[in-house]
Amino acid sequence: QVRLLESGGGLVQAGGSLRLSCAASGRTFSSYAMGWFRQAPGKEREFVAAISWDGGSTKYADSVKGRFTISRDNAKNLVNLQMNSLKPEDTAVYYCATSKMAYARPSRAPYEYDYWGQGTQVTVSS
Repeated sequence: QVRLLESGGGLVQAGGSLRLSCAASGRTFSSYAMGWFRQAPGKEREFVAAISWDGGSTKYADSVKGRFTISRDNAKNLVNLQMNSLKPEDTAVYYCATSKMAYARPSRAPYEYDYWGQGTQVTVSS
């Protein structure tokens, strides 16, 4: 059974930083692309960042480019999201997800991912 467990969320002031982590188990983690998505109250889930199976390719939403960095440690089955210069509009529940296909390219599309974590709340105060 594939399990994804996010951690690292919390309350931070605008301009601050947080580091989210996602611990994966139940699948050959190193063979799958990983993604981060977020969902704010009353809004649809949106793409944040994604990384290829080997970490060699990444994608970012325009809204977070230059502020967020996705990385992975295949030896530890972890994917991280470093979030700097946080803004109130970054407030959301953040989810990690694993791609459906092994060795897939990082994707912005939620339908390309089949397993999702429970999410971690990030709140940025102004």
